[in-house]
Amino acid sequence: MSERTSDKAGASYKVIDSGDYADSFDHKQAFALDVLVGLSETRKTLSSKHFYDERGSELFRTITRLPEYYLSNCELEILENQKQQIIDTVGAEPFNLVELGAGFGRKTKILLKDLLDGGLDFNYVPIDISESAMKELVESCSELFPKLQTTGLVSEYFSGLKWLNNRHQRRNVVIFLGSSIGNFTHAEARIFLRNLWSSLNNDDLTVIGFDLKKDIELLLAAYNDSRGVTAEFNLNVLRRINEELGGEFDLSKFRHFGTYDVFSGAMESYLVSLEQQTVYIKTIGRTFEFAPWEPIHTEYSYKYLIDDIERLAAETGFCVEEHLFDSRRYFADSIWRARKEASNGKS
Repeated sequence: MSERTSDKAGASYKVIDSGDYADSFDHKQAFALDVLVGLSETRKTLSSKHFYDERGSELFRTITRLPEYYLSNCELEILENQKQQIIDTVGAEPFNLVELGAGFGRKTKILLKDLLDGGLDFNYVPIDISESAMKELVESCSELFPKLQTTGLVSEYFSGLKWLNNRHQRRNVVIFLGSSIGNFTHAEARIFLRNLWSSLNNDDLTVIGFDLKKDIELLLAAYNDSRGVTAEFNLNVLRRINEELGGEFDLSKFRHFGTYDVFSGAMESYLVSLEQQTVYIKTIGRTFEFAPWEPIHTEYSYKYLIDDIERLAAETGFCVEEHLFDSRRYFADSIWRARKEASNGKS
């Protein structure tokens, strides 16, 4: 594991090179391997995590401000109107506020202000794979909250948590906002949350955003916005392949398609080939065939019932402290506590 650090006026971030391919691959090679495996499948796939280079992060920030994209406003409402419940649940003991997938931190800055105004003693540790987003977030935190100790980690989530726990012996309050949990299948969510549980101590807290099941038309509008920003965001993965891996995708020959699967309860996103075509990717050294109307699956966004949330917590070692809802009950920030034998410490 290697690190490089950038400091600005009391706030800093570290780039931690780790992950599944750390021993023999750099990030470009890991990206290439994911593309090779995904496009070689009978049902082609590209992971949504590869949306997020600098351009992708900026497009997603634009999406969160679109009128059709209700999720951000719902969660902003929760953080603005129910701050006292969060402060009371967190309590006065010093802690690390660890944010998974911090992005640009628009919603988190509201929470940070509330916690500071409430007199709580904490360090802020955002973790995100986008260095450009992290640099901007750390700089803005330095300006807005000069007395707050901010240490950003450009890393995969659990590599970041491992780095943190090896250096700071404080309890953790982990926040995973914005319905990011919905990008996992239910099986993947259980694995992810069990790994999170294993990274925590007894009585550590986590706050997880869940998009709730609702009118399907609202869901379809949110993932097929009238300005086409979501389409551009999905197509960004092809642009990245072109720029970073020497791909020859013609983006005009693919279209974004977002739909809802009533059986799984997930919004699903695809890039659909508009014609028969062959695409060469130089770094991989292979061509890939696409039939007319053949899809590439790019993203799941699962929606939840409250029963689903409580079952997921119980299955992965957590107990639910409280559900916080927006006024329309479109969204929930659910506060969970890690339950372990206190004498065992970390699992």
